[in-house]
Amino acid sequence: MDNRVVKKVQLRDAEMDVIYRKCNTPVPLDAEGDRSEGGPGMNAMGMGICPPFRQRVYECAPGILCEQDIPVKMRDGVTIYCDIYRPKDQTNIPVIISWSFYGKRPGEGMSEWQIMGVSPGTVSKHTKFESPDPEYWCYNGYAIANVDPRGIGYSEGDVSFFGYQDALDGYDFIEWVAKQWWCNGKVGMGGNSAVAMTQWRIAATCPPSLACIAPWEGTSDIYRESLFEGGIPALSFNEFIIGSITGPNYVDDPVAMGQQSPLMSPYWEDKIPEFKNIRIPVYCTACWNHFHLRGAFEGFRKIKSTKKWMRAHREFEWPDGYHLQHLDELKMFFDRYLKGIRNCWESTPRVRLEVEDALEFNYDDHREEKQFPIKRTEYRKLYLDARDNTCSYDPITVESAYSYDGNEGIANFDFKFEEDTELTGYMKLRLWVEADGHDDMDMFVNIQKLSTSGEWLPVTVLGEPHPGTWGKMRVSHRALDEKKSKHFQPVQSQLKEEKLSKGEIVPVDIEIVPSSRFWHKGQSLRIQIAGRYIREGWFEPLTWDTDNHGNHIIHTGGQYDSYLQIPVIPPKFKDGDIIIR
Repeated sequence: MDNRVVKKVQLRDAEMDVIYRKCNTPVPLDAEGDRSEGGPGMNAMGMGICPPFRQRVYECAPGILCEQDIPVKMRDGVTIYCDIYRPKDQTNIPVIISWSFYGKRPGEGMSEWQIMGVSPGTVSKHTKFESPDPEYWCYNGYAIANVDPRGIGYSEGDVSFFGYQDALDGYDFIEWVAKQWWCNGKVGMGGNSAVAMTQWRIAATCPPSLACIAPWEGTSDIYRESLFEGGIPALSFNEFIIGSITGPNYVDDPVAMGQQSPLMSPYWEDKIPEFKNIRIPVYCTACWNHFHLRGAFEGFRKIKSTKKWMRAHREFEWPDGYHLQHLDELKMFFDRYLKGIRNCWESTPRVRLEVEDALEFNYDDHREEKQFPIKRTEYRKLYLDARDNTCSYDPITVESAYSYDGNEGIANFDFKFEEDTELTGYMKLRLWVEADGHDDMDMFVNIQKLSTSGEWLPVTVLGEPHPGTWGKMRVSHRALDEKKSKHFQPVQSQLKEEKLSKGEIVPVDIEIVPSSRFWHKGQSLRIQIAGRYIREGWFEPLTWDTDNHGNHIIHTGGQYDSYLQIPVIPPKFKDGDIIIR
């Protein structure tokens, strides 16, 4: 704890003591862009490297000026720094902001800037991680502002990790950049992952000059979707992120705060965007197979904008974000709301879905819908039967139980479809459970597809088999938030811990993230339940701090109505054997 301090901080709705951690000391680069002698190594994303502070204006590419290390003062006097790329000799142009803690010039010093799933050479060396490429956008009549927020790089102050202070700083920067002599007064924001997450929070402060945002793949509630999904601690990935943040001072430490207070508190509430405030045009995306999935749909559903679009796809965020077709679409969106060009963007369907099938194949590409969840959804229940590990549309009358080792075992329940069936939307899993030998249990759920011969049919993403649509639950955190929960989406309150007593059988409602997948006649749906995350080769470096001892017992039948509620999508039109989906 030598590098940590406790500071009393005014959050959005409360004042409280917050643990801060000393940031990485910036590792300078020499004039040629190489690491200084004896400096530590650089991880895959280039974080930890801090290019020399060098205020200048230079032509970084033919016809593109870079104004480097520009100071901008926040309302409380703190100075932050940005790099602005803009077309040479052009004025009255809009600006797109990339706001995140990854460093505004992470590419410097790297022999080759590669992004997983994206061909080398696709983006320029000026591209900030997970952000718009300045060369692409400047050549299309935009400026790009890459910002080092408070506490990052050489910016003053302490880092606010997805907190309200970060959002207020975003507001101040937007209003500053909109008044620059070359700007037309219109500001947008773009980028994916962390660069999308900051957009939700900043937009919720309603800067007058912010005209639109494009948060692609953005987690919204870092407590429920990242650090404590289902109540199960997952601190290692966030330890990696926090440990990579580079700056002169401190960063508020969600890992230490999670270890100290693992329940919902004003600290975590401060990091949830006020979606109801967002009324500007929004174009967002969601990947069916990525941990940003839940947050992306939460944002899309909860914002109050009458002009919002969602595109849900199967591929990973990086190849999707730099795809030529998708960049062309994004340009249309920004042209409409940052340049005022009437290009018929409004005719874009509000929701477009890639309906997954198996391996690299989709059943449908970019299917048009008017809303999400889909209005014509028919919710049905598949009742679990522990006698033979099957499921049925009919309630099970006979009580039975299935027991598996909490650390090593797996419970599978299969259901074979007798007709072609599309499931798109939210599933929820109701289980009656008992812990044999402990007072708690962690449950990891995958919803998988089996072939007509019973073989697992995963979706492949970046060439790897994805484990399946997921849900997680620490049983002691089972209490629901009745206001946030919907009939299709149970949401845990995370306000209390309820340990199990010996022999106690309790119901738990497990939220399953949204999905869209097609089952052909004769194929099966498998509910896979275990006390650990079953990867089957999936590459993401995520781990959970599980608390399992003894056996887990799932009760079914009779008074124990364990079931999976599924969102069945009927055809849009049916005439005899003719089906239009």
